Amino acid sequence: MDPNIYALVLDTLNKATSQDTEVLKPAEKKLQEWEIEPGYYSVLLNVLTNHSIDVNVRWLAVMCFKNGVDRYWRRNAPNAISEEEKQKLKQGLLTTSILSEPVSQIATQQAVLISKIARFDCPANWPDLVPELMGAMKTTQPLIQHRSLLIFHHVVKALASKRLVGDRKTFQELTNSVYSFILSLWHENTEIFLRQIQEGAATEIITEHLEKALLCLRILRKLTVFGFKKAHESQDAVAFLNVVFDRAKSSLECRKLLKGRGIYLLELCEKFIIHLTKVALGVLFFHPFSYVPLIRPSLEFALYYCFTEPGMALIYERFTIQCLNIVKGILQCIEYKVPKGTEQIKEPMTLQAHQTKMEVLDANTLCHMCRHLVTHYFLLSSDDLALWDAEPESFAIDEAGESWKYSLRPCTEALFMELFQFREVLSPELVRLLASLQHRQVSPDDLPAILNKDAIYNAVRLAAFDLYDDVDFDEWFTNVLSQELKIKDNNFRIIRRRVCQLIGQWCGVRASQCLRPAMYEALLAPLASRDEDAAVKLAAAEALRSTIDDFNFDVEQFAPYAPHAIAALYELLVESEECDTKMHVLHVVSCVTERCGAGVARGGGAGSLTAYLPQLWHHAAAHQHNMLRAAALSALVHLLKALGDCTLTIRPWILSVVNESTRLSEPAHVYLLEDALELWLAVLETSTSADPATIQLAENLYPIIEQSTEHHRIVVYIMQAYSLLCPEEFLLGAGGRCLSLLDDMMADMRSDGVLSVLKMAEICLSVTLPERNTFLGVKVVWPILIRVIHCLMECDDLPMVLSVRLCLVSRVILRSTDLFYKAVQEASNGYVEYDSDPDKVLNRLLHVWTEKMNLVTQVERWKVVGLGLAALLTTQNAVVLQWFPAILLNLTEVLNDVMKTENNAYVDSLLAPPGSRPASPLEGRGGAGRWGAGGAGAAGGAPCPHDVRRRALADAHPAHVLDLRAVTHHQSRNIL
Repeated sequence: MDPNIYALVLDTLNKATSQDTEVLKPAEKKLQEWEIEPGYYSVLLNVLTNHSIDVNVRWLAVMCFKNGVDRYWRRNAPNAISEEEKQKLKQGLLTTSILSEPVSQIATQQAVLISKIARFDCPANWPDLVPELMGAMKTTQPLIQHRSLLIFHHVVKALASKRLVGDRKTFQELTNSVYSFILSLWHENTEIFLRQIQEGAATEIITEHLEKALLCLRILRKLTVFGFKKAHESQDAVAFLNVVFDRAKSSLECRKLLKGRGIYLLELCEKFIIHLTKVALGVLFFHPFSYVPLIRPSLEFALYYCFTEPGMALIYERFTIQCLNIVKGILQCIEYKVPKGTEQIKEPMTLQAHQTKMEVLDANTLCHMCRHLVTHYFLLSSDDLALWDAEPESFAIDEAGESWKYSLRPCTEALFMELFQFREVLSPELVRLLASLQHRQVSPDDLPAILNKDAIYNAVRLAAFDLYDDVDFDEWFTNVLSQELKIKDNNFRIIRRRVCQLIGQWCGVRASQCLRPAMYEALLAPLASRDEDAAVKLAAAEALRSTIDDFNFDVEQFAPYAPHAIAALYELLVESEECDTKMHVLHVVSCVTERCGAGVARGGGAGSLTAYLPQLWHHAAAHQHNMLRAAALSALVHLLKALGDCTLTIRPWILSVVNESTRLSEPAHVYLLEDALELWLAVLETSTSADPATIQLAENLYPIIEQSTEHHRIVVYIMQAYSLLCPEEFLLGAGGRCLSLLDDMMADMRSDGVLSVLKMAEICLSVTLPERNTFLGVKVVWPILIRVIHCLMECDDLPMVLSVRLCLVSRVILRSTDLFYKAVQEASNGYVEYDSDPDKVLNRLLHVWTEKMNLVTQVERWKVVGLGLAALLTTQNAVVLQWFPAILLNLTEVLNDVMKTENNAYVDSLLAPPGSRPASPLEGRGGAGRWGAGGAGAAGGAPCPHDVRRRALADAHPAHVLDLRAVTHHQSRNIL
């Protein structure tokens, strides 16, 4: 190697570790430039293997090397590392310098580096890796043995993560070759460190063997879980699994002896115990039948340590969580559940597992577990109360997702709920616990009694669905819970919070409809109180959301409380300090406004809340809390719909927010785009006219359509709203470009996407335009029209798509037959199959039209298609006249469907005076969605401006303004 290059790289690495940014930045840039230079990684290897170089420099070298492997090790990667250099690097990574690395942090990064290469190359392109590591593990030098174990652990971890069939088979072969050796090495080091702890050996000696035992255990865990098709078919795996819980018991006993011997050693021992439980959980999840022999010992193990006083004296929180999750996993495992009728059992081990489970978890054991969970684990601890006092908002935000894997309270609650698969046994026990509270009054000064009551209330909340027949919630709420909400003592905030949660849970389980107003009042009292604790208010807000987001919710019943609820939520939103809390409150606001609509607008809270949102937006932007900004957008959407109007004072800000959130150049758009599009649509729906800012905003649509089809549906809705609000400005500008892009994309769209574009084209043909632009709609949709004619000639559409295509062509004919024939002429150009002959194209089109017309099932569309055919009759076209019998037959069928008898006369049933019928589902969101249901302002209030425009468009629909019988009669008379 050229010494000058080595010195240059070393000097640059030195500068890159500097605290001076003027020195640091150029050095980092230089290192990035060298990433694609041949030989660069060989120099980095020489630097990191030279133990005399500064630790920080070697640390940076290994990090640069690791990043380079991610980017340039693949053969097909741009600027990939050459095969010759790769070979030299792999040889250099297993030298004594690497295997005797003195700095543990650097050794870990080297192990990760080697594992990344192994994931690409092992075993095919690096067959020596595992044999050399195995040889190093057999050495008598403690440091080399430790480093080789560390490297092998990361290699196994990387290879175990590969999921292709071939890779899994390779990993199984690796497991078979190394398992027995790693197991014996684990046994050896585990025996030594357990004996040394009992003998009181030096901390350094214990640490050495404990670290190696932990590394072996980590390796064994991956090999056992991912290295066997059936773990119970391997004698070594069975032998390992059979000693897991015994080793855990011994380690727990030794853990007591380690207190006072240093935090690191204690933490190391705890990690060892946790990894033993992780082995059990891994096998239970991936090899449930291999775990059947371990069901009894694992349940007895967990019951002793988590539910008895002697066992609980030895444990710590993380271990408790793991044990409870093992019990939960056994209860949850589908393979251990016997279906009704034992003759359906296909796997004999299922019955064995079920019997074992039921033998251990008898009625007495289950009741004891239930009582212990409630009276011990459900009690709020002093740490919980301290957090409540210091940070009530953080305390009040419930942990969700998979927090049961890592946090004790969610873990115990998840196990409690899983236990209620034995509801016949546990329901009476929980009812007895609840009944024990009825016979004594709890003093506000008696904190232990309050905590006990809170724990029982929490259990009744969690098991609400299983206690449906055992608890009369109406009586309980009326006589007890509603009264407890009125006790204002500070300690009783614990009960007030839990009562709110009980109301929120039980309202959807068993609560009389007539009791709802009393529940609303009970929840609004703490929510609206300025003196109430923040955690109680947040619980009341969440409970209010649950009562509203319920199948039996009655809008009229809640209407008197809606303005007060919004006002109280506004106050809570202003008072809250944490972004997560504000987000939760906004979620409740969105729920209330969505369900209640115009009912929330009767009070002043909605206006105040809307006025506050700009301040909240800027606060969230300053803290880069994009999820809070998204929640604000969602709340604003529902508020606009409820108010039915976008006031002039806030409209400029809303338009700027929509503009910012829908510009793809803004990094935050990935969080905000979906809600911003909904807000954009709501603004258009509540607008009476289009100002320049609104029209300019339409320029953001094209990049969104171009980027992906993820938001296709809402984007088309926005285009439809623009077409009704300001057709000329929109179609001459952004709308025309967007339709052109949609036309290009139609070939790759699914049927629902094609339908949405065709319906958009229909609206373009239907909107009222100034005289100078009478045919603007036709011009804009012209490319789509040509494509429609081509598709109709192919005749391979679904009936719904076919009907919309025919309807679109008919609308063009009704607008101008000359334009129709011009479209046929253009469609025939270059159509080799029909010799580019317009007559042949028209003939084929009419053939498909008359043959497939009966597939049009929607009566309004069928009439429009019939009107289109009738309009062609008087055009004196020879091809059309050839199809006269078929046209007349189809028109007769349409007339049979649309005509009705009224006052002893036949009349067109679709003709109606303007405004005398509901809005047509032809335009908009398919009739069944939000568009067809009335849009903004439809929930109990006056129609929004968009509704008025949409209904006017529907009133002008040809199916409702043209008499088909009169048209047919006129055209038939004038055909000659």
